[in-house]
Parts: sequence; structure tokens; C-alpha cells
Amino acid sequence: MLHRMPHRLLAFVCLSVATLLLASCGADPDALILAGNTQTVSNEGEAAYQKAKQADDAGKTGRAIKLYDQTSTRFPFAPSAAQARFRQAQLLEQQGKIEAAFDAYGQYLERFPGSGLYASALNRQAAMAQAAAAGKVKSSFLGIKTTLSLDKTVAMLGQVRDHAPKSALAAQAQFTIGSLYQSKHKSKEAIDAYRQLVRDQPTSPDAPEALFRVGLIMIEDAERGNQNQANVDLARETFNDYLIQYPGHSRNAEARKLIGGLDHRDLQRSLEIAEFYMKTRKPESAKVYYRDIVKRSSAGPQYAAAKARLKELGE
Repeated sequence: MLHRMPHRLLAFVCLSVATLLLASCGADPDALILAGNTQTVSNEGEAAYQKAKQADDAGKTGRAIKLYDQTSTRFPFAPSAAQARFRQAQLLEQQGKIEAAFDAYGQYLERFPGSGLYASALNRQAAMAQAAAAGKVKSSFLGIKTTLSLDKTVAMLGQVRDHAPKSALAAQAQFTIGSLYQSKHKSKEAIDAYRQLVRDQPTSPDAPEALFRVGLIMIEDAERGNQNQANVDLARETFNDYLIQYPGHSRNAEARKLIGGLDHRDLQRSLEIAEFYMKTRKPESAKVYYRDIVKRSSAGPQYAAAKARLKELGE
């Protein structure tokens, strides 16, 4: 037990453990140097940064990237730690190593949120993520260049969004996530992404189009065979929400036309059900649907057919 150990022996043991710990830290060039002696750590960090900068100035890019990484990793509290990480990301980007550069900018944004280059780093991340979404960023595997996977691209866009949640860049990133899922016919994921944008940034310039697309996806799903009446009703409700929330938007007229198409589809569906009941000799059930058609419309082929049938049935 430690409390029974003689004071001199206890002090010797503690000193030995501390020495071992310091030695083990010093053996790893990437080990984090904690801010114990602030001035010493600062001096060592600045020395490491100058070593990286010398390699950078001499055109030894690969070595500079490694040294900048080590500087920012080992000396995060040094005055030049933020600059080291940013310069590392810049050099990686210049070499065309976009995924690595994106990650380095991400480390900068997470570790140095109050630094002067934050906006520049965020803009570079956003540009890379949007380029990946457009298929302009390639990933190399066994020497074969391929576009980044959907999951990887969505993760990059999500990181941009999360670094500045209420910014225009965040809205654009979230909208692009929805567009990517929509292009891959992943309806649920696309709808969720668009709805998140409308919920998080309802005044964003991208929000009206996002909400309009939610209704459009629901209609497209119905046309592909998912004719669940609940989906059609949700599409109509979504377009009505869009018209109420964003009056004057460029696609208002299109939304009204689509709602009219949904109404026409509902009337036709009711007429078909009524005709089915007529064929199966259930006129009272048929009347319910004919009356509903007359109530919900004032003209058109379904209205005329329903009125004629009701007259035929004595109404």
C-alpha cells in the first residue's frame, strides 16, 4: 500500500514513473506536447515551425507537409500551430491530394475555430466538397482513379455544414446532399435532407426549392408504382405548405398545376371505385363516391360522369 511506503521510497518511485513517461513521450515525434511550461513549449513549437518553413521555402514539399503536420500535432498551443496546419492543407491541395487536404482543413477548423484563417479554410473545404459532389474529385485505389463514393461525398458536405451550421455554405452543402440522394433515387434520404434544410434554415435561398422537391419526389414515387394514397396526400400537403411558406417563389405556378393534377387523379380514382361498385351491383356504395366527386368539383369529365350516374340512380 502507498500510504505505508516510506516517504523517501515513495518520492523515488514517483520520480521514476514521471521520468519514464517523459522519455516515452519524447520518443514519439508525433506525441502531443502538453502546455506545462508555456514558454518552453512555445519556443519548441516555433522552432519546429521554422524547420517546416525552411523545407517549404526550399521547395521540399513532401518534407514540409510532414513537418507542418508534426508541428501542429505536437505543439497545438504554439503561436504558429494554426498556421502550420493551414499551410499543410494548402500544400496537400496544391499536390492534388484533395481528400488529405480536406481532412487537414477539417483539423484546422476543429482545433483553431477563433483563428484568422477560419473563413478561408471553411471556403476551401466547401469548394472541395462541392467539387466531389460534381464528380470532379477522384480517389485512387490500386492506381485506378474513381469518383468518390456517395457516402464519402455526403460525409464531406456534412462536415462543411456542421462547421458553420447557420451559414450560406451550410445551406448549400445540405441542399447538395439532398440533390445527390435524389439523383440516386434514394427518396427517403433525399426527402430527409431537404426537410432538414427547410427546418434548420427556412430563410435560405435554397429552402423553397428544397421543399418543392420534397413534393416532386413524392409524386415521382407514386408514378413509379408506389400509388399509396397517403403518399399522394402528403405530396399535396407539401405543395400547399410550399405555397404558404414561400409565396412568389419561381415555381409557385408549377406547384399549383401539380396540385391540380393530384386533385384530378383523386377524382378519377373515386370514379373508378364508384364504377366498380356499380358493376358489382352495390349502388348505395357507388353513390357515396359519386356524391363526393360532385362535392369536390364543379366541372370536368369526372363531374359530368358522376352527375349522370346520380341522375340514373334517382338523385
